[in-house]
Amino acid sequence: MTAQLPEPYVPDAAQPAPELIPLLTLEEQEVDRQLRICNACRYCEGFCAVFPAMTRRLEFNKADIHYLANLCHNCGACLHACQYAQPHEFAVNVPQAMAKVRVQTYAEYAWPTLFGRLYRRNGTFVASALAVALSLFLLLTLWANGTLLPGRLAGNFYAVFPHNTLALMFGSVFAAAGIALAMAVRRFWRSVSPAEALAQPATAAVIEASSAALTLKYLDGGHGKGCNNADDRFTLWRRRFHHFTFYGFMLCFAATLVATGYHYLLGQQAPYPLLSAPVLLGTLGGLGLIIGPAGLLALNLRRAAEHGDVAQRPMDRAFLLLLLLVSATGLALLGLRDTAAMAILLAIHLGTVMALFITLPYGKFAHGLFRSAALLKFAIEKRRPNPLGLGED
Repeated sequence: MTAQLPEPYVPDAAQPAPELIPLLTLEEQEVDRQLRICNACRYCEGFCAVFPAMTRRLEFNKADIHYLANLCHNCGACLHACQYAQPHEFAVNVPQAMAKVRVQTYAEYAWPTLFGRLYRRNGTFVASALAVALSLFLLLTLWANGTLLPGRLAGNFYAVFPHNTLALMFGSVFAAAGIALAMAVRRFWRSVSPAEALAQPATAAVIEASSAALTLKYLDGGHGKGCNNADDRFTLWRRRFHHFTFYGFMLCFAATLVATGYHYLLGQQAPYPLLSAPVLLGTLGGLGLIIGPAGLLALNLRRAAEHGDVAQRPMDRAFLLLLLLVSATGLALLGLRDTAAMAILLAIHLGTVMALFITLPYGKFAHGLFRSAALLKFAIEKRRPNPLGLGED
């Protein structure tokens, strides 16, 4: 590709738009600079949703940059196709620039606002230490009340921790995490999409955005070959491992809901038979949460530095590690629930689950919700006239 940037649109590659400098962080200024270069070139327009959304704008304010940063799936395709990437003096690297802004949006829109600082500390060590500390606390509790003795309570979960106690503890923490995430996404939506914030999205837009999110449409590199990870070779494994992770999580959530129905509606208490719905759903979900996070962790360890923000890797790995710990301890508990090790395994499993719930609103999990909101905005705005007077998309 030897095409040159059209002269009327050539930006100063060293500086963002002067009128935006006081309003943007350094990372946001860099996204603004790179997007103005991309808007002049437009070679990557068909790669993903970012570039069609970009072409509806000539300037990029903070809200636009936050929107586009979360619309980016960090697949890396545009980096390897770009004629202005390093060693060119423009040094365009859209995936990396977007990733640095994206984590800022999680912190900026976090609820409560003060807790946004936790994104800087949600690393592998903190997540692991929290899981270990909570597990030890529960083990010490069992030891203090005499329910940790081998063989005494094999197979009887609720003799170890009463059901109502578990429901109150974990239900409260999960509900708090859900509220915090919902409020954060609401703040993000109102900031990046003020015109649509109070409007009812069209059904077609909701369906399109949901389909794109559930199928991870934009992790195909724009050509169906997949992402770039360690080099310029394409791979679909990042997309596949994301699917294992997401649907594994949803199956485990479904298992919890079904088990709740068994308990309160049918009067049946755990443990349930191996072929019951809660156990089958939980087992399939647990396997998904082994395969998916393990695969994503392996890809993350090998990923090229220029394909993202290396400063965020501790947060990414912390989330994957917690998912692995939850699924591994859950499957171990299922396999050994009728043995003397049940009480110990139950305490360790519950400790890791609690650590996951506590860190959900202020870790990598948030990216799925922010990205879904960005996909909805994209689906809505593409159905509206182009503000630059280029007609309907």
